[in-house]
Amino acid sequence: MKILVIGATGMLGSRIVAEALNRGCQVTAASRSGRSDGLPADPTLTAVALDAAVPSAVAEQAAGHDAVVSAVSPPRDGSDPAAPLLGTYRSLVEGLRTAGVRRLIAVGGAGSLKTASGQDRVDNPDFPAVYKAEALAQRDLLNLLRIEVTDLDWTYVSPADHIAPGERTGTFRRGGDHLLTATDGSSFISAEDYAVALVDELETDDNIRRRITVAY
Repeated sequence: MKILVIGATGMLGSRIVAEALNRGCQVTAASRSGRSDGLPADPTLTAVALDAAVPSAVAEQAAGHDAVVSAVSPPRDGSDPAAPLLGTYRSLVEGLRTAGVRRLIAVGGAGSLKTASGQDRVDNPDFPAVYKAEALAQRDLLNLLRIEVTDLDWTYVSPADHIAPGERTGTFRRGGDHLLTATDGSSFISAEDYAVALVDELETDDNIRRRITVAY
C-alpha cells in the first residue's frame, strides 16, 4: 500500500509513518519543511514539502497513492483554530478529488466523544480550558466531514481523553462515538498504539464515513 501522511513529523504523524513502514507500506511523509527529522531511515520512505492549504499541491503529492492520512494540527498560537483547520481540510479534500484518491483518514480529537452524561466531552464542566478551542475546532471538522464529504471514503480517528508517547502494546479497545474509559474512570492511549489502530483501519477499511476511537 502506498500512503501519503500529511503532518508526518508531529507526535502522531511520525508514529503513524513508523507503524506503516513496519507493515511494509510505501510512505510519503509530507510536512511544511519537507524534512525527515525523527522519521525512520527507510528506503521506501520519501520526505516531501507540502502546504496542505493549497489544493493543487495536495493533488500533486496525493496522485498515485492508495490512501492519505492527515495528521494536520490546528494553529496553537492563541488564535481561533477553527477557520484555519476547516480551510485546510477543504483544500485537502479538493486536492484528493482532483487526484482521484478516495481514502482519507483524519487524526481527530477526543472532545466530540459522548460521555456518560450525554454531553460531548468538550462540553463537560471539567474539560481543560487550555484545550477547549482546539477541541471545538476538531468537532467542527468531524461535522464538516459528515455533512460535506460524502464522496470520499473518510474515517475520523479519535484518541482517548489523554494521549502521550508510550509503549506499543497492540492491545486496546475500539469504539465509536462514545468515550472509552477504564474501570477507574481514566481514558488513555499511547501515541504508539493509536498509530497501530489507525494503520489497522487503513488495512481493513472497516469504518468508512464513520468516527472511531481507541483507548485502553
